[in-house]
Amino acid sequence: MIYGIGVDLVYIKRFESWIEDSGKLRRFFNKDEIKENCSKDILLEHYASRFAAKEAFSKALGTGIYNFNLKDICVVKNKDCKPELKLEDTALCAFNERCKDCIIHLSLTHEKDYAMAYVIIEKVDKIGG
Repeated sequence: MIYGIGVDLVYIKRFESWIEDSGKLRRFFNKDEIKENCSKDILLEHYASRFAAKEAFSKALGTGIYNFNLKDICVVKNKDCKPELKLEDTALCAFNERCKDCIIHLSLTHEKDYAMAYVIIEKVDKIGG
């Protein structure tokens, strides 16, 4: 059963000033998401898609960005290079408070000027409970 769905679309060039501001990056992105030594275009797509994922998560959760820090949401790649959300601290608490027995699905895309993220929070039925 679907608990929530969230989608977010961001303008990639919005992040041009962000890649020059380490304070802003540390405020909104997890330490594991901070990248260096990449081309400007790669950095812009990286941060834009991850910011969209955080916003989409907040919409799927149904709270908006309330009661948790965006840097406590981290986009990681699993062993198959599929993007996943790793929640920490305030984001994990907010998720556990509202979505016991749920899993998160994430899809990211970017094309030319825009990046988009789509999040589905799925409630998993317990068997034999």
